[in-house]
Amino acid sequence: MEPWFGTVAVVARTLWRFQGVKITITGAENLPATGGAVIAINHTGYLDFAFAGLPAYLERPRRRVRFMAKKETFDNRYTGPIMRGCRHIAVDRAHGHASYEEAVAKLKAGELVGVYPEATISRSFELKEFKGGAARMAIEAQVPIIPHIVWGAQRIWTKDYPKRLGRTKIPVSVTIGEPILPDLPMEELRALMRTRMQELLERAQNEYGSAPAGEFWVPKRLGGGAPSPAEALELDAAEAKRKAAERAAREQQGQG
Repeated sequence: MEPWFGTVAVVARTLWRFQGVKITITGAENLPATGGAVIAINHTGYLDFAFAGLPAYLERPRRRVRFMAKKETFDNRYTGPIMRGCRHIAVDRAHGHASYEEAVAKLKAGELVGVYPEATISRSFELKEFKGGAARMAIEAQVPIIPHIVWGAQRIWTKDYPKRLGRTKIPVSVTIGEPILPDLPMEELRALMRTRMQELLERAQNEYGSAPAGEFWVPKRLGGGAPSPAEALELDAAEAKRKAAERAAREQQGQG
């Protein structure tokens, strides 16, 4: 029994009903009924994990996805007990080996582990370059990668824009692709995963429907107001520089 996971799932689904969120799930048959798998998810907003974990939890037999999330979420007084209670995996980006080993151990034990190959939210809402962790752990644990594309969740809560948690009736789609077997070298597997997820992303966008020109949550490629991938990289770099300066200032104050 996992009371934390069940409680969180009930609360999330109640909130979505209140908001009028319409969730469409495609490809749930691609989820394995047993055994470990890497759940690879695109990253456009702060709630991607909640939608990406839903299909496995709704299927029979019901399965739970253990998400890899930044350590700060576990250190928070409010979210920390939830993350630990749901047995998610804390990632310390300065010392990531321990979290990687924990993820591989869970995969070998037959669990589903949720990973963002892009590592951070994509401000362009296009796929960023993929890190190698998802492919590497799939190869080491000898489990498949199940690609997931979440689309529409960025309209609810993403970087640089206020949350929209009222009764917005925003549609969100979760598109699940066929398993990718870990029978290629790491770099080739990473490239294949990104290609498959790009195909799924474009399919999800086409099926989602058009939006008025200039909408912030629509990629520039589709006539939206989101920054281009190149512009998004510049914004990411500026953010990283600002955070580094803030950390240095805090450390200096601590030494004073």
